[in-house]
Amino acid sequence: MRTHLLSSLSAFALLALAACGGGTDAPAESQTPAAAPVAAVVETPAAAETPAAAPAAVPGAPSPEFAALPAPYNTASYAAGNRTFKLCQACHIIAEGGGNLVGPNLHGLFGRPVASIEGFDYSPALKAETFTWTPEQLDQWLANPQTFVPGNRMSFAGVRKPEDRLAVIAYVMSQSGYVAPEAPAEQ
Repeated sequence: MRTHLLSSLSAFALLALAACGGGTDAPAESQTPAAAPVAAVVETPAAAETPAAAPAAVPGAPSPEFAALPAPYNTASYAAGNRTFKLCQACHIIAEGGGNLVGPNLHGLFGRPVASIEGFDYSPALKAETFTWTPEQLDQWLANPQTFVPGNRMSFAGVRKPEDRLAVIAYVMSQSGYVAPEAPAEQ
């Protein structure tokens, strides 16, 4: 019974990953980060004075990591963006020069035409689209990918909370080499 349950769960996990898309490129290198060093715990005598700890970041407060981004993305929470992007990491990476996973590499996403990464097997629905990725386009996509481009292969249901979409878009902007478009010259 236990073996059957484990086999069923494994098969379900593989089907879920396969439903996300059809990338044909394997990443050039392993994308697994190195384990962080573990700090030793040192006890200090009760009489010793310790400096006050820095105040913790307020959940939902604007983050300095996003300060250079255009409004409204400069008001997003880095912690929320990082947390929400963990949902994306099952299928996507943001690595300059990196390969694709089940979904395409998101580095350089903004300003790139949809379905344009060479060698990635996009769905016919995405290949038929003609837009260029902007933060606003990504917001619509993340709200509900199947509504935004019906027939695409991404099996992700979407990010329902607008503040989480704002945060994850800011996170992708900060990690993907985003460069704000230049304003037209005044005449």
